[in-house]
Amino acid sequence: MPQIPYILSVVTFLPLVGAGLILLARQLNKGSADSAARWIALATTLVTLAVSVHLVCAFDQANPGYQFIERFAWFAGAQYFLGVDGVSILFVLLTAFLMPLCILASWTTIKDRVVDYMVAFLVLQTLVIGVFTALDLFLFYIFFEGTLVPMFIIIGVWGGANRIYAAYKFFLYTLLGSVLMLLAMLWMAHTAGTTSIPALKTFAFSPAAQPLLWLAFFASFAVKMPMWPVHTWLPDAHVQAPTAGSVILAGILLKLGGYGFILFNLPMFPQASEMFRPLVFTLSVIAIVYTSLVAFRQTDIKKLIAYSSVAHMGFVTMGIFSGNDLGVQGAVFQMLSHGLISGALFLCVGVVYDRMHTREIAFYGGLTSRMPWFAAIFLMFTMANVGLPGTSGFIGEILTMTGAYGVSTWTAFFAASGVIFSAVYALTLYRNVMFGEITNPALKTITDIDKRELLIFVPLIIGTIWLGVQPGVVLDYTAASVEALTTTYRAAIGG
Repeated sequence: MPQIPYILSVVTFLPLVGAGLILLARQLNKGSADSAARWIALATTLVTLAVSVHLVCAFDQANPGYQFIERFAWFAGAQYFLGVDGVSILFVLLTAFLMPLCILASWTTIKDRVVDYMVAFLVLQTLVIGVFTALDLFLFYIFFEGTLVPMFIIIGVWGGANRIYAAYKFFLYTLLGSVLMLLAMLWMAHTAGTTSIPALKTFAFSPAAQPLLWLAFFASFAVKMPMWPVHTWLPDAHVQAPTAGSVILAGILLKLGGYGFILFNLPMFPQASEMFRPLVFTLSVIAIVYTSLVAFRQTDIKKLIAYSSVAHMGFVTMGIFSGNDLGVQGAVFQMLSHGLISGALFLCVGVVYDRMHTREIAFYGGLTSRMPWFAAIFLMFTMANVGLPGTSGFIGEILTMTGAYGVSTWTAFFAASGVIFSAVYALTLYRNVMFGEITNPALKTITDIDKRELLIFVPLIIGTIWLGVQPGVVLDYTAASVEALTTTYRAAIGG
């Protein structure tokens, strides 16, 4: 297959080009700028998806190292250094896959400042893909922190009634966590004499320094995931964000934390990762059990799904720090699966919110009689969220629990109980919203999903079921990179 020159730069910065075209179109034709912005954003995201698919097809699955390397001197020893391995390339594809769906989901619901909205989403896409392709410390940090700005704007401008509070809470939580990471990066670059992430993975940091460095990175990525107890910004951000903002927040931005653990904490600070494993397992189990119980008591559909995201990220951290192939493979799979399932669930909430302008569970009931297609789609993703065999949700959970079982039986046991709790809150939500008689007169005129909404859900349905019955399409890509990571990790801790 012929390779596109500088393909990683193309896939990273193509959305930025689209944002520039939207701004140019506004200057040239102000009367139809909103319509042009929508079509340019959709076309840009679809082209980015096509380039991402080409990238994945050209990737050598047997090579555990970084591929499609682009490396140029930048400033003060830092480099413009891009590359992808079997893990990061799939997150690039996930980002490119979800973004056109977000543009379509916003097609008729966003009516104010459409140009600015589309530009914010395209800039966010460039920054997120940059996180997954950056192989220089400071380039990674710029992309990682840069994602805060467009998401802050999306929540703060197009969010709900308390959007300003939620936007500032999201920004300050994640920014404060990253200050420690920046200090650690400066120390690492000074000590190792390089800002190259692949080189730093092979550098032996002293056992005395590792715990402090590990905690500095953990502080940033734990907030981003988010892990309990630094998760409180997420429900507020989700409730106030527009539908597409929630899809990106849950589907992609939460994955930056898990990816950071795989990129930094596990390979660079293996002794510290081993030392802090009981702490991570404890926090993961609390997240899985406690936030599932909290989700059960929610009255807002979006907030319930937000808490379920915290619980599912508990499986991810548990899998990563198990330090074995099954656990890490399962964590990566769980993140990809959660990106599809949680994104779809937030889109489901958006369907009823666009019609009724409320997310209160008590407002609804009996929707199956008025919205049979929607009821079927919502049921499918509810089952996937619970971890029903045959869906991608099952594969991620069973792999992470199997990986954790090899290290800590009790951790796997309590995590398995969380699966039961997730079934309780998810099925209770579905019963209350979908079954029974319609008692609210306002619901008697509600309409089923239209063709545009169906077009959004079909790729997510196919992806969720395909990964559930053919998990090898993911595991084959991640196997070599994960095996290289865990082999190095076990050698460092003497395992």
